Amino acid sequence: MSRQKWLKPLLGAAAGVLLITLMLPSRDHRHTPQPEYTAKMVPQQEKQLKKGILALDVSATDSLTRMDARQDIQYVMRELHGKTNDQKKHFIRKLQQSHNHLHSLQWIHTRNGKNNTYTGSKAQPRLLNDPQIKSSMAVARRSVMQNKSYESAAFQVDGGKYFIMAEPSTDGTYGVAALVSQQVLHDVEKHQRKNLRLIPYPKEGSYKVESVHPDTLHDITVKTGHDNENASHYFENEIVVRFRHNPDQRQLREIARDLHCEPGRKLGYTYVFHSDNMSYKELNQYFSKKWNPLYTEPHYMYLTNEKKLFNSDGNVPNDLLFSRYQWNLPATETNRGWGLSKGSKNVTVAIVDTGVDLDHPDLKGQILSGHNVVKPSKKPYDDVGHGTHVAGIISALVNNGEGVAGMTWYNKVMPVKVLDKSGSGTTYSVAEGIIWAADHGAKVINLSLGNYAQAEFLHDAIKYAYDKDVVLVAATGNDNTERPGYPAAYPEVFAVSATDSSMHRASFSNYGDYVDVMAPGASIASTYPGNQYAALSGTSMASPHVSALAALIRSINPDLTNKEVMDLMRKNVIDLGAPGHDKYFGYGQIDVYKALKAAQRPYVPLQLYPQHLSDKLKSLLKKLEM
Repeated sequence: MSRQKWLKPLLGAAAGVLLITLMLPSRDHRHTPQPEYTAKMVPQQEKQLKKGILALDVSATDSLTRMDARQDIQYVMRELHGKTNDQKKHFIRKLQQSHNHLHSLQWIHTRNGKNNTYTGSKAQPRLLNDPQIKSSMAVARRSVMQNKSYESAAFQVDGGKYFIMAEPSTDGTYGVAALVSQQVLHDVEKHQRKNLRLIPYPKEGSYKVESVHPDTLHDITVKTGHDNENASHYFENEIVVRFRHNPDQRQLREIARDLHCEPGRKLGYTYVFHSDNMSYKELNQYFSKKWNPLYTEPHYMYLTNEKKLFNSDGNVPNDLLFSRYQWNLPATETNRGWGLSKGSKNVTVAIVDTGVDLDHPDLKGQILSGHNVVKPSKKPYDDVGHGTHVAGIISALVNNGEGVAGMTWYNKVMPVKVLDKSGSGTTYSVAEGIIWAADHGAKVINLSLGNYAQAEFLHDAIKYAYDKDVVLVAATGNDNTERPGYPAAYPEVFAVSATDSSMHRASFSNYGDYVDVMAPGASIASTYPGNQYAALSGTSMASPHVSALAALIRSINPDLTNKEVMDLMRKNVIDLGAPGHDKYFGYGQIDVYKALKAAQRPYVPLQLYPQHLSDKLKSLLKKLEM
């Protein structure tokens, strides 16, 4: 059936459109052994919990921002060393056009104490005269003169949030200090307040849903992934420690002082500590003598045990934020899976969402032209941040030395903008976006959005794409409820709920018999508009992990039908909860390596091959009829 034929009944039903909202609520990676989150709470309790979750997401984004800013400063120093003042001015002006959070940069000459300040065209020069900024910038200059790095606390000026960071050159002859805007924190907070329902949606087109309030969570933060104990290579300056009793904050600070390192990163029941000047042997001696741990072991790298298809550096990417923040990739065995498939440019993933930042450097070359349903004459630029974050989880550039690593190296993403700047849209716009993506070559469609009401014409669009052999993946929702959310609960759609870094069901995640699998959805680091990065939580973040897996499977075995791909993803999981399928975990958490291994070999048993062949012929006939 043609797209035009579809749109006529859709237009006729436009009067009954339902609002579709993003599946992105909370940040949660704080858990005791598997809670069920079914207890009721009074509204004030729920509000306080959600405020705490929001604060954790903003805090993680703050850390990502600072790490990324340090890399930007180091990049500026490398590129401009030995250049003239005019060349520096031109370079920095151009940089600030795409990185407008870098408000101003100051080049500091340590030999004569002179400095040159460069501000972007959008910058407000008067900010540099603010007493807080002047004082902090003076401290930054003194630090550089002493060959030391500097990083200030955040401060408020003229309603904006800023910090100052400075880095000396390796030879100590110069340095760069930067005034960095943290507008992204305001954007993330505003976004999460809406999606956590701490504030109401705008009145126009608002659609209220019932929800079940999540339980109170214990304050345990897990920032990184879990170990792969079967690997034989490990990080020389790191150690994994399982204490007999978990250390408190005072003890963690003591360890950090002893080792001259940052506080350890918690992974499940263990901690990982990194030292710049101590070997694993020395670290082991220190912990064994002073802390009497239950055990210590090397921090193993994630390498395949198959034939070596690429070197170890390719298995542990050099992306800036990977080691510290991307716990989600090791937890799903994605690194290991890269030994089997890194994807294919011939398998496209459509992101039916708020659009994508088409100019983000970590998505360069990964984005196809796409379509804007909201404003058809415009490009599908993201004016919310949600779609850009989803795109980065799937296809951010890997091993490019900056930002985050996507789950696929080569699969392209197709942005289809169906949600407006408020982060919401109608069932009609979503249905049109699905049909457009299916008609324009998408092999996988990601739907990180939903509603609790069924709409027949949305279901018809879903069936249209499914009949064209598209794998449709959708987020279940974030209200900790068993009530089915749509489009995830449609039988043609692969439904995804969220886990945290301890492989517990995330407190916000919906559940039910319709759930197929789980995927990481708590504090996921990814790309964000304006050449930035953010940590966000929600089943919105879980769904693209599964879409990426579907793309990898279709890359390694293009002959598989959408039904076969979905069956593979269900059967090759890390089983969680009760054995087999259950309403809290579906079949379990996705296992990229196991699923790709299964897809690599002949998937259909001999006794089932006639049925498989029949299904393939039916699929081909349907395509010919369209």
